[in-house]
Amino acid sequence: MSNILEINSISKKFKNNFLALDEVNLSIKEGEIFALLGPNGAGKTTLISLICGIIIQSKGTIKVNCFDTLKDWRKCRSLVGLVPQELTLDSFETVWSTISLSRGLFGKAPNNSYLEWVLKSLSLLDKKHSKIMSLSGGMKRRVLIAKALSHEPKLLFLDEPTAGVDVSLRKNMWELVKDLRKQGVTIILTTHYIEEAEAISDRIGIINKGNILLVEEKDKLIKKMGKKELLIELQTPFEELPENLKKFNLSISNEKKIIKFYFNRLSKNSEIAELLSTIEKNNFVVNDIKTKESNLEEIFLNLVEKTRI
Repeated sequence: MSNILEINSISKKFKNNFLALDEVNLSIKEGEIFALLGPNGAGKTTLISLICGIIIQSKGTIKVNCFDTLKDWRKCRSLVGLVPQELTLDSFETVWSTISLSRGLFGKAPNNSYLEWVLKSLSLLDKKHSKIMSLSGGMKRRVLIAKALSHEPKLLFLDEPTAGVDVSLRKNMWELVKDLRKQGVTIILTTHYIEEAEAISDRIGIINKGNILLVEEKDKLIKKMGKKELLIELQTPFEELPENLKKFNLSISNEKKIIKFYFNRLSKNSEIAELLSTIEKNNFVVNDIKTKESNLEEIFLNLVEKTRI
């Protein structure tokens, strides 16, 4: 697949000398879903703003579908859709007029069937003639997504799209993202929800302090860094770990009463069942079992330590 987005040595320094992005390089393949993860202030929104032409880079080049964002800005903007974090909508307009106007601003001919499909996919079709002011916060966020899709962009940016959205609707949005990818839309997603990146992305990038720390295929990253712990507390300590338990990825603590089993998110449940069965075969009495799962912050901190940034 060819690259729909190529970012080469991009830096952005603001007037107060704050360096928001420092020599960022990134390529996004056509038709993929890419999740950009990082804490607040890492540079995610700045990077998206540069690509969408909201602000201008201090150094480097950005190309969307081979068009330079500075030299061919009009063409680039027609290829890009943006769902910002902020709810930037006209409260007195209806849902339909909002997305129709947005489509017209990009010079697109009216296409009611497409716009109705977008609204239906976002569970907004019954709110078609409602004014924005009458909608809930979650609905307003969905209108932003519909607005960004109104001109049929090839590259869609979702900047924290499910913030303030309930769990069931979040999953509906995931399905919409997958449907858009099937239609050839490339999606770049920024999120704090690791499960969101896990559910829909093909690759994951981690950014901090204006630097891209890592870009990795989702499954490989989860295997390497998304670990879980199963903590098994025994009723009594043991003198030596039995031979049939040594094949598992274990560590022993608290005077040989706590067995820690490390596994990743892609591990099969049968592996855990086998461990518990083996413990029982050794006549160990289990007092308690707990699980501890690494979250995005822990994964990020581990990465920072490994890269020594």
